[in-house]
Amino acid sequence: MSRYVFTRPAESDLLELWEFIAKDDVDAADRVVGEIRDAISRLADMPRMGRLREDLADESLRSWPVYSYLIFYRPDTSPLEVVRVVSGYRDLAELF
Repeated sequence: MSRYVFTRPAESDLLELWEFIAKDDVDAADRVVGEIRDAISRLADMPRMGRLREDLADESLRSWPVYSYLIFYRPDTSPLEVVRVVSGYRDLAELF
C-alpha cells in the first residue's frame, strides 16, 4: 500500500512544475521533483511536521516547503493525501 497519494490537481501541479523547470534544465527538474517526493515520504512518516494552514482551509491542512514550492497535504489521511504542490509565490488564498 502506498504511503501517500496525490489528488488530480497535485499530480498536474507536479507535472507542470517539472515541465517549467525542464525547459531550461532537465536534470534540475528531475532533482527538484525528486526532492519534493522525498519530502512527501518524510511527511508520510511524520505528518504533523508541516505548518498548520488554518488561514487557507477549514479542514485540517498543512504545508511543507521545498525550495520555493509548497506541498499542501491532509495530515489525518491514510495514506497521506497530497492536495497541491505549488509555488509559494502564488496567491494561496485563491487556490483554496
